[in-house]
Amino acid sequence: MEEKSPATLEKIQQAALQEFLDKGFQGASLRQIVKYAGVTTGAFYGYFSSKEALFASIVEPHAAALMGRFMEAQTSFAELPEDEQPEHMGVESGSCVRWMVDYICQHREPVKLLLCRAEGTGYENFVHNMVEMEVEYTLQYMDVLRRLGHKVPNLDPSLCHIIASGMFNGIFEIVIHDFPYEQALRNVEQLREFYTAGWLKLMTP
Repeated sequence: MEEKSPATLEKIQQAALQEFLDKGFQGASLRQIVKYAGVTTGAFYGYFSSKEALFASIVEPHAAALMGRFMEAQTSFAELPEDEQPEHMGVESGSCVRWMVDYICQHREPVKLLLCRAEGTGYENFVHNMVEMEVEYTLQYMDVLRRLGHKVPNLDPSLCHIIASGMFNGIFEIVIHDFPYEQALRNVEQLREFYTAGWLKLMTP
């Protein structure tokens, strides 16, 4: 069996990156990818079992990094003693969002694949899954506030979903429009301030 070459693997992934960016996963042509990579279809299958496996090889490290950092921020906040959570509100999430901006700007192309070109793959619900986790932890925090004696209105989970979805899709606009780093960071920080003020208004009876 022919030994796999790191250089050939890199050529396949680079050719695939451009094809997926141009046409999305569903529209991308495996024939074109192997042509651009300068390998045969038979050689390709020595590296990947399918077009989706190739797509996953490019985006999975970034999906894992983004979701992992997001979940770390959520769980570290939720694990604080309940009476300490209000004073930490926004600290962990703010740090996480700044990290995400840095990460996205350092890995623009594969992150764009993940967020904008993944329809038809197991990654097409990536943002939705992140939103669902945000809603779950938001509702948990509201319960904490009630146990601490705060009067917090009952917000419909569907409203929480709409708000979280708007926030995350707003953050990921920096990917869609390729904002320069300083502009991306400024816009996202102001977006966080906007949503924080909105949450405070909704959570005040």
